[in-house]
Amino acid sequence: MPAMVLKQISDLTTESEPLVLTEMPVPVPGPDQLLLAVSVCGVCHTEIDEIEGRVMPPVLPIIPGHQVIGRVIARGSKVKKYSLEDRVGVAWIFSSCGTCHHCKSGVENLCSEFQATGLDAHGGYASFMVVNENFAHLIPDNLTDEYAAPLLCAGAIGYRSLSLTRLENGQTLGLTGFGASGHLVLKLSKQLFPDSPVFVFARNESERDFAKQLGANWAGDTTAKPPEPIDSIIDTTPAWKPVVEALNCLKPGGRLVINAIRKESYDQNYLMNLEYSDHLWMEKEIKSVANITREDVRTFLKIADELNLKSEFQIFPLEEANRAIIEMKRSKIRGAKILKIHHE
Repeated sequence: MPAMVLKQISDLTTESEPLVLTEMPVPVPGPDQLLLAVSVCGVCHTEIDEIEGRVMPPVLPIIPGHQVIGRVIARGSKVKKYSLEDRVGVAWIFSSCGTCHHCKSGVENLCSEFQATGLDAHGGYASFMVVNENFAHLIPDNLTDEYAAPLLCAGAIGYRSLSLTRLENGQTLGLTGFGASGHLVLKLSKQLFPDSPVFVFARNESERDFAKQLGANWAGDTTAKPPEPIDSIIDTTPAWKPVVEALNCLKPGGRLVINAIRKESYDQNYLMNLEYSDHLWMEKEIKSVANITREDVRTFLKIADELNLKSEFQIFPLEEANRAIIEMKRSKIRGAKILKIHHE
């Protein structure tokens, strides 16, 4: 089967083709696994972190991709939950131990044996993949493959981030960074919190215009001053500058939720601008988001189906995965980027 494979760590400022189109064997499902014919796979900024070596240690060579939609074409002997031709999704959570305190208390995302799709096990940048039946997610009929794929990570992690803000209707929400996750959080918040103004910070004018088109009440540059102090802000950027700037915009008692698996080091010196009195005093909080649970994915899919929540997206053929990644690296983003996998 054709697959886009990461074989070595690369610097995307100099390397434009980090993934190699490779013929790989079609995987064989284990007793409790499903074999999926992949139709689409979303592209996530985490793939950039993987390629550039910030998420370590990747199991190389690896097939990336963790926003996977496919149909069940074979089942292991012990599979009970799914039938052939069922349409399912695979998200960032590929597996967890199931027995530790975190798994048993509903925060399996914190499990020390958490395994990530496309990092610890082969993902969806390929024609086929396998997944344990307990970590697959049935896709609602009303969601097309293309609409559903970004919901599995950008949407689900955005939903978890929004939940962690503890926002109440009428309070002000800020979003710093406006890519795949940011645009879905904006759409979701407008429906769940209709009286809450949403302020968007983005360094690119095109992203700010896009945010306004989707209903943002205000949009400005990363360093701009919003119309009023903000109750909660979600940061979806790979940088430190937006973190410091966002803290300066919070109300007393406000909360910043950082929705990023890693931060790049190029602007780490910006942390030197952090002043306790301006950025942290008055009981401001910082909360990180680590991975997602299966419940996050399934709850968000249900919400997206009920609210008819649709992602904005651009389609690329599997063979152009490198182009999609480089565009994302260069902040050429409008909604989500999705790889389309064609089968003979």
